[in-house]
Amino acid sequence: MNQASRNAPLVLVIDDEGAIQKLLQVALGAGGFRVVPAGSAEEGVVAASMHRPDLVILDLGLPDGDGLSVIARLREWTKVPVLVLSARGREEDKVKALDAGADDYLVKPFGTGELLARIRVALRHAAQEGPAETTQITAGDLLIDLEKRLVARSGEEVHLTPIEWRLLSYLARHEGRVLTHRQILKEVWGPNAIGQTQYVRVYLQNLRHKLEVDPSRPAHFLTEAGVGYRFKL
Repeated sequence: MNQASRNAPLVLVIDDEGAIQKLLQVALGAGGFRVVPAGSAEEGVVAASMHRPDLVILDLGLPDGDGLSVIARLREWTKVPVLVLSARGREEDKVKALDAGADDYLVKPFGTGELLARIRVALRHAAQEGPAETTQITAGDLLIDLEKRLVARSGEEVHLTPIEWRLLSYLARHEGRVLTHRQILKEVWGPNAIGQTQYVRVYLQNLRHKLEVDPSRPAHFLTEAGVGYRFKL
């Protein structure tokens, strides 16, 4: 474990590449994080149980198993944010990891600045899911009040249909997290709608027209091509 402050967030890095482990230890340490390394799936699961990290960075290609199995085992007992860091850049791989329970996905090679930013977002999102979850979310000129079921832009209330509200509230509650088409459809329209990706596309466009300053260049409702969507503050 590195020597950052004892109160600093703890990141478990599960990756069998020595160069990546070294790079992450340096970058995360400079970013104010403590780091615990693990070089295999089994070692990673054991380390997660022993150290109870605040976040897990996970490679999918491990010497003793696929990273998806690690996500499944972690999700049996913890909601710790999992950020997949993998050389697999296909949309299919991203969707599988996110559907399995990962919170975010970054493809190698990556920029350390973007990685640190995504870690901060994941930790902030995890904190919001705690007992004191906020009911008001501010994003630019938007105010979303989840308790009052109200959204306003520049101080003016905006009318949303029931489905638009369910979609907005689901995205906002998971701010910063990539949500797949399957996850959104199941939550907003129900399990029978899985596969109807056009539903999400049409209603996302409605939200952009109602809530974005420039719908053609959205600042808050971002598309993750072929995967799903992300809500950004």
